[in-house]
Amino acid sequence: MDRIKIEGGNSLNGEIPISGAKNAALPLMIASLLTADRLTLKNVPNLADVNLLARILRNHGVDLAVDGKRAGPAMHLGETFHLTARDIVDTTAPYEMVSRMRASFWVLGPLIARMGVAHVSLPGGCAIGTRPVDLHLEGLKALGADIDIDGGYVIAKAPKGLVGNRVTFSKVSVGATHNVLLAAALAKGETLIENAAREPEVGDVAECLTKMGVKIEGIGSSTLRIQGRDSLEGAVHTVLPDRIETGTFALAVAACGGDVLLNGARRSDLSAAFDILQKTGTHVTDTNEGVRVTRNGGGIEPVTVETQPFPGFPTDLQAQMMALMTRANGTSVIRETIFENRFMHVQELARLGADIRLHGDTATVIGVSGLRGAPVMATDLRASVSLVIAGLMAEGETVINRVYHLDRGFERLEEKLSRCGANIERVSAG
Repeated sequence: MDRIKIEGGNSLNGEIPISGAKNAALPLMIASLLTADRLTLKNVPNLADVNLLARILRNHGVDLAVDGKRAGPAMHLGETFHLTARDIVDTTAPYEMVSRMRASFWVLGPLIARMGVAHVSLPGGCAIGTRPVDLHLEGLKALGADIDIDGGYVIAKAPKGLVGNRVTFSKVSVGATHNVLLAAALAKGETLIENAAREPEVGDVAECLTKMGVKIEGIGSSTLRIQGRDSLEGAVHTVLPDRIETGTFALAVAACGGDVLLNGARRSDLSAAFDILQKTGTHVTDTNEGVRVTRNGGGIEPVTVETQPFPGFPTDLQAQMMALMTRANGTSVIRETIFENRFMHVQELARLGADIRLHGDTATVIGVSGLRGAPVMATDLRASVSLVIAGLMAEGETVINRVYHLDRGFERLEEKLSRCGANIERVSAG
């Protein structure tokens, strides 16, 4: 099993290309199930989760052809996927695949909408607390799906098709919004989704669906009005840049000091996080090419952070911010309101010398004068990259084990960091 080895202490200077957003690429790929025509997606990142979903979609009958990256300054414009689901040959998404990646559960809505039946395993994914699918199922039931759960599988039927309706979520859920939005595209009549997730990735999927012929009002707001179609057309769509990768590298620059251009990044997708980052003493500047992040080596100021649905501070940057705050000049408070059990990185940061006190959903981070390298273990995707940031700050060598978590969500992480001066390398087992 591969490991990441880091010798800390170097500043970061240069340019990092921002890849396409994993959290948009996955539902966009799933949207291919809605049409018999070809859906072309540009800027798809080469990630383990993307490759796993490609296998799942092929299992359903999706034909997938991939164009590689273009060399040169546009290398961050990733792979191009051509997906054609002319015939759905299997409406079952098996446990052995869905259990490995939660987002694959989102095939449920498109399969019911197009085929009138679906057998989809209950999901798995990162171990960051229980994330029930009740909102997904309630939303699909509102559109007329008959749903049972048997043997760990959701068995959904709508032999006469789905019918548009009002769907009001009791709380904001990105996954449930994706599932119902995709299903509503082929439902008869109008669907109104209230308390919809506002994340840019949801908007990106909605923009793609409009290119496929669906009329959608309220994109980017908490109320989506969808006019369903009997059939959808093919389209060409470019995946938006990954705001979580953007924020992660911005926090790495803040941790190490330096000057880095995040090429292709969009500040508007991460305003709350950048506002807090600037309070730490880090400078964030818009440019024609992306976002420039600089810190001149001065001290890191402590901050108070509370994770919130978009447009608030993203839960997917909580662990990375905590790593930065381990070296702040004072005490920081980080409250996690989205997922329980998302502080598993705390004990690993403590191995590097961090002083973090947990009380319920709140972490109090007392800044220390220095971290020291040590062997650590990645527990989930975002926790693993927080250990990378801590290792970049630490004196001596840090070895991060179980880095397959990183490969699920970060494309060429060590290569991007090493090009900016980090002493980081992947070590293959054996």
